[in-house]
Amino acid sequence: MGRIRRALLSVSDKRGLVELAQGLKRHDVEILSTGGTARSMEEAGIDVVPISVYTGAPEILDGRVKTLHPKIHGGLLGRDTPEHREQMASQGIEPIDLVVVNLYPFQKTVAIPGVGMEEAIENIDIGGPSMLRSAAKNHERVAVVCDPDDYAAILAEMDRNEGSLARGTRFRLARKAFARTAAYDAAIAAYLSSISEDDSGPAAEFPEYLTLQWYRERSLRYGENPHQRAAFYRDPTPQPEPSVATAAVLQGKELSYNNLLDLDAALDLVLEFPEPAAAIIKHNNPCGVAVAAGGVAEAFRLARQTDPVSAFGGIVAVNRVVGLDLAGELSDIFLECVIAPDFRPEAREALAKKKNLRLLAFGEKNTEPGKGGWSLRSVTGGLLVESRDRQIVSAAEADVVSRRAPTPEELLALEFAWKVCKHVRSNAIVFVRDGQTVGIGAGQMSRVDSARLAATKALSSLKGTVAASDGFFPFRDGVDEIAKAGATAIIQPGGSVRDAEVVAAADEHGLAMLVTKMRHFRH
Repeated sequence: MGRIRRALLSVSDKRGLVELAQGLKRHDVEILSTGGTARSMEEAGIDVVPISVYTGAPEILDGRVKTLHPKIHGGLLGRDTPEHREQMASQGIEPIDLVVVNLYPFQKTVAIPGVGMEEAIENIDIGGPSMLRSAAKNHERVAVVCDPDDYAAILAEMDRNEGSLARGTRFRLARKAFARTAAYDAAIAAYLSSISEDDSGPAAEFPEYLTLQWYRERSLRYGENPHQRAAFYRDPTPQPEPSVATAAVLQGKELSYNNLLDLDAALDLVLEFPEPAAAIIKHNNPCGVAVAAGGVAEAFRLARQTDPVSAFGGIVAVNRVVGLDLAGELSDIFLECVIAPDFRPEAREALAKKKNLRLLAFGEKNTEPGKGGWSLRSVTGGLLVESRDRQIVSAAEADVVSRRAPTPEELLALEFAWKVCKHVRSNAIVFVRDGQTVGIGAGQMSRVDSARLAATKALSSLKGTVAASDGFFPFRDGVDEIAKAGATAIIQPGGSVRDAEVVAAADEHGLAMLVTKMRHFRH
């Protein structure tokens, strides 16, 4: 345990600064500080020694050079050995026992729309990370604090231990500081990798080195199965689009690994629709989806009709605020989670009776899906990275390849079917009618099996429905099954070597067929 006699405070985030400094002064700690940090403490009546006075060197180059000085880094890196003490004494260097630093807000700066390269560069902190790393390297003697949320615990320990911090505390703080500087450098590398060399637009390719630093939001009870350990990490960069990661949890049990996966799938699906929409997800697949002009309560009723058995224990997402009418519908069935832009007070009160039901609000301000971003999936020893599947060709833009064109009613239904099919695990076949799923075949090894499964699971007649396929038909048998079920039109990507045979089958059955030339596999 080493007593803290001298501390260096230089922070961008001033939360808790004055209270920390007052606590340090209770233990007669000398405080060194820079610019705005020093002014904040002086205005509160706290004595500080300006860095320029301590080092005998002025701050120069518009503040770019303040703490890069031997008296600072020698004071941080010097060990408590005879050799180091002798060298430090000969150079007039005093030990610094505590460093409190948080960094220029680079991530927040580059998240501002329209921010330029010059402003981004000026928000790259140099002295701060250098001090954090020096102090963390020498944590056997120096305590390093990079998070204002740690101030209270630091002062409490000093109060208990006559101004000292235990070795275990210094080690935990050092570990956190190195993680913080690594994340900071990763954010800078990611930003620079995202723009072209002349700052004229986005970079054309994936970066040579992919630097990812996310922080642990929380540990989870277990992973996909109880014998697997798991945690949920969150991207620290601001996210403008709705997401499960940024949604507020309003009530219910702790979210599980599988809950989070299903919530993400459910939210992605309902954000496809501008009209009121509801989706029920089970094991990462929709078991019911609907849109309704009458609102999300009606949409949920229609979605549930698709497969009410599978809806039991499911995840629900809607793209409108939940009112009392929908809350009543949700109360009639066992559900794991509901995610929505928000919940009216009366809806919250009604759903509070289901104490284990998790409610998540992703916010009313933005119900539009994002335009870019990456999708990441791990394999043993590697990471697969791809752009997210944000594009979709509308039914109106698709090519009519059959002799018969779809009717206006069929075209509207095909548009809905195509959007839903994009979110069903491949191989996927979806039957719909009037903005409501009727039969969903997901995750089969052959497309014809998906068509048969969708028809088998349908609880009402498929006569007059339309169908969507996430990939091309390798043979005509899938079209034959869809026609046999009673559908009148199909939308699919096309691209099979047997496309002519598939289109001929559609014509033989009198089906309208659209080809989008864009597939949507979900493996």
